[in-house]
Amino acid sequence: LTGVESEAAAYEFTTLTCIPGIINYNDAKIQLLDLPGIIKGAANGAGRGRQVIATLKSCDVIMMVLDATKDDQQKAMLEHELDIVGIRLNRRAPDISFTKTKTGGLRFNSIVQQTQGFDQAACHSVLQQYKLFNADVVVREDCTVDDFIDVIEGNRKYCPCIYVYNKIDMLDIPQIDELARRANTVPISV
Repeated sequence: LTGVESEAAAYEFTTLTCIPGIINYNDAKIQLLDLPGIIKGAANGAGRGRQVIATLKSCDVIMMVLDATKDDQQKAMLEHELDIVGIRLNRRAPDISFTKTKTGGLRFNSIVQQTQGFDQAACHSVLQQYKLFNADVVVREDCTVDDFIDVIEGNRKYCPCIYVYNKIDMLDIPQIDELARRANTVPISV
């Protein structure tokens, strides 16, 4: 895509360092980074996990290249590792307004009905765990307790992700069709 050579081989994890390249598209320059693969435990520092994830936190879009001949465990593992470090794929930030105040206790207002267990009592409990006793919270969508924690933490990255499935030439037509119908997915064969 960029004209930069990236090592490829018949075995996994051939890329050991970040390989940058530039794509020129309609007078715009787009930087593409070929990053080393993420292994299980990367969020805790396994392999070069922390280096790769630190780079991912600065990206505007993630293109995750997956092996179409393998099951969805690879995708689930990668999504889990990124979720642990606060990278939320193909999601938008929760529509929750959270403001610390000096006095007044908790003022909780939910504009929509909450069906996922997040109510004033849950909000109060989470705030106590963070030693926050005075806050204004306005919830504008149905959300979970984890969504509220993400808002309090304030260091989550919400990033679009395109799942690129390679090696589709090794699949039959119904399998390719199923992959192609998935959201944010592009099947290819290189």
